[in-house]
Amino acid sequence: MNYFTSDPASEPASVVYSRCTIDLKRGTMRLDDVPCRNLEDVLGGFGRSFQILAERQINHAYCEENPLIVNTGLLTGSSAMTGMRTYFSGYSPLKESKKGLPAAMWSTGSGNFGAKFKWTGLDELIFENRSPQPVYALIRETAEGPLVELKPADHLAGLTTHDKMMVLQKEYGRNAHFATIGQAGENWENVYMGAVALSTDNQLKSGEDKMRFAGRGGMGSLMGYKNLLALVVQSSDKIKALTPEVKSVNINVVKGGGSARLQPVSRGGGGGTWAAYDVLQTFHAVPVNNFRPQGNDLPEKLFREQVEKQYLIKSEACFRCGITCHNNIHEKKEDGSSGRFLAKFDYEPLNLLGTNIGIHEAGKAARLIHLCDNYGMDSISLGVTISYLLSYNERHPERPLANGATFGNFAKIEELVTLAGLGRLPEIGKGSKRLSESTGETSYAYHVKGLEIPAYQPETNPGYAWAIAGGHMSMGTYGLLTREGKSDMESWVQGITMSKLQIVGFDMIGLCKFFDITKGICTQMVVDCLKSEFNLDVTVENLAAAVRRAFLRGLALELRQGYEKSEYTLPAEVWERPNPNIKLPNITTPEFIAELQDKVWAVFEPELAGLLPEAK
Repeated sequence: MNYFTSDPASEPASVVYSRCTIDLKRGTMRLDDVPCRNLEDVLGGFGRSFQILAERQINHAYCEENPLIVNTGLLTGSSAMTGMRTYFSGYSPLKESKKGLPAAMWSTGSGNFGAKFKWTGLDELIFENRSPQPVYALIRETAEGPLVELKPADHLAGLTTHDKMMVLQKEYGRNAHFATIGQAGENWENVYMGAVALSTDNQLKSGEDKMRFAGRGGMGSLMGYKNLLALVVQSSDKIKALTPEVKSVNINVVKGGGSARLQPVSRGGGGGTWAAYDVLQTFHAVPVNNFRPQGNDLPEKLFREQVEKQYLIKSEACFRCGITCHNNIHEKKEDGSSGRFLAKFDYEPLNLLGTNIGIHEAGKAARLIHLCDNYGMDSISLGVTISYLLSYNERHPERPLANGATFGNFAKIEELVTLAGLGRLPEIGKGSKRLSESTGETSYAYHVKGLEIPAYQPETNPGYAWAIAGGHMSMGTYGLLTREGKSDMESWVQGITMSKLQIVGFDMIGLCKFFDITKGICTQMVVDCLKSEFNLDVTVENLAAAVRRAFLRGLALELRQGYEKSEYTLPAEVWERPNPNIKLPNITTPEFIAELQDKVWAVFEPELAGLLPEAK
């Protein structure tokens, strides 16, 4: 990006970003320097891509007019800690309104791909149309500027996400990083939940499949539809020397309250997101058997201290990050040393491919996570769709779906994951909304607006209904009841319409949410980074206004794609069968939800006018 102003909020057109538009059908590329329209454009990520998507009228995700947008955030590749994010945006094959129209969606991941992408000199790629044969895109730094080429990808077809990266690493060496899809994305017709895998330094050095994922909403399937199997970025490292201001921010990120609980147990933290098991089990609110906690101690079998008895847990970090939130699980040899790498345990995949489908043994959960990652699927959508199928089979033993799998039947569940990943089980691959509509039993399909919910009980989070890209990623109300104890209407209206929507700001600026998960990007720390890195004078108020506009634009796009206000709700089982085992106030009665809907829309609706251009 080039900056011809120090005041991007007032003079956004004086900030120019570099975009390459690739016509996959014709194999042509066009490089443009694009002036920003507003502060959202300057910040990047979905704040920019949703404005591009809003210019299109898309009636089906799998059409040539639906672009795949790959971009970064303003602080991606900077010396600000956690600034590594890459964003993939388009109209989702998975998330759709009841009218059958696809919703705009973004997904994001870390690894070192984003920084390398930024360092080539590009800020954004737009893939138009569809290639007639499998290709991958090579984006590299040259003396004349960024160069983008399309290369034949027949030798990559049919490989897992990790194996594609290993093949490409042999071709491009140490200065390259990769984004790939697996067999799931290649089988896009039957898999709508394909993920994009992003390479990590740890993975490329060790040869172990320690990838990161842009998983939500099926952007890997959109890549597969476009016959785009991988992206390769090749550049020298351009890490700036730390200024005193950014060094202070980074120390605060590591030691401050926002990320302290995510630090390894050895440093006094909770050990990453895995610690959510302990927090939620206090209230018997850990999802079990398709989001029906039983009030017993079954979830405790996957507590960290139990898993440590049999497996070796290594706390590791993303490149240049001091939070060290990853928990990589290895077999433990007889002498106590590390054996084969099994999987990375985060709360979401561990619960949704473990406890919530009746699997309570760490090794079996790790196997399912490993399969999911290598086939290239979103673990949230996969796990929740499988849990729906298992629940249906429990209710209908005389006419079960698929292979008749039931909760806890590992062999049959492993088969479901494998068949779904290979595109041979569209009942799973197309998600819980479509599966439940085919059975006529929709009340216990745990999705909101077509997108499966993460591993937080909907009874504890009616804010899911207004999330624009996945429950806990774009609406930070998941801890409002369990962590903050808020059960009154005023707190929930304020949380949804004001404070908790600010979490989406991270997906504009290139920072991981763990930078300061409690406050969002509207902090002095971010202001200091922008001043130090780019000499930009942006206030906390500027940031808050841009984040709010971006969120509301996403909401307006949903409504334009046919969502009715009645779809902004929770799965019906929540109030049809209240779960007495959850030891928290019941805030999801029909009366509470109805009042919440009225009051939330009363705040949002007046602000939606004028946010969207006319679609073409």
